[in-house]
Amino acid sequence: MDTIQFGELTLTWLDGGITNLDGGAMFGVVPKPLWSKKYPHNDNNQIELPTDPILIKTPSNRYILIESGIGNGKFTEKQKRNYGVEKESDVEESLNKLGITADDIDIILMTHMHFDHACGLTAYQGGKLVSVFKNARILTSSIEWNEMRNPNIRSKNTYWKENWEPIQNQVETFDLEVDVGEGITMHHTGGHSDGHSIIVMKQGDQVLLHMADLMPTHAHTNVLWVLAFDDYPMDSIGQKQKWMEYGLAHKALFTFYHDAFYRAITLSEDGRTILSSIPRT
Repeated sequence: MDTIQFGELTLTWLDGGITNLDGGAMFGVVPKPLWSKKYPHNDNNQIELPTDPILIKTPSNRYILIESGIGNGKFTEKQKRNYGVEKESDVEESLNKLGITADDIDIILMTHMHFDHACGLTAYQGGKLVSVFKNARILTSSIEWNEMRNPNIRSKNTYWKENWEPIQNQVETFDLEVDVGEGITMHHTGGHSDGHSIIVMKQGDQVLLHMADLMPTHAHTNVLWVLAFDDYPMDSIGQKQKWMEYGLAHKALFTFYHDAFYRAITLSEDGRTILSSIPRT
């Protein structure tokens, strides 16, 4: 497992599974000759996209999880083919290696509730779906939570009742932003989904930005490179521009849930060059 120290926060990436999605969909209107120079694809035009939650250990010994992975036993064989599921989650095994269990997780920060982020919240136990992190508060935006339970004709394929029904009594929502404490805040952005949020961490004068699916990989640093999956692409561009400017001005560390190559990067002042990186091992 990859671990970094950010101020007094310890961040560890857990094994949340691996998907492979269509490269064209992941880069929207960007022509393949451009995006394929920055991120490789397989013979099916799919790009590798891990779904690795980030565990944060705080100075007060709280355990905070960003996202939940793709879980286990939640996909049909057809879905595994369509989503290129190469490997399902080993999140609980990762936690056990750190000497803790799913019961020790205090808070889960869900930037949004698409299946590739939320499937790990629940699991089948004795033929019944139950909460995996039964002691955790689950935070997401009020807009996201409403759409999760009432998806529209476009979003119903990515918001699954299996991922929200068993955990609904654990969910706490916010409107614009929420202070998680110890330098961690969550901010609603919209864009990728109407309720999408990002996470900001501050330690002294250091800043870390988890842009979630506004910038799912290191190849998405260009503010115009947004996903065909985005429900509101112009909102994605506007919010990405706003937060990228903030991050670059503060020499922020950018972290990833989906990147197959890097856990985190820092960028040049113009955002075009990777100055330093923490590789995914």
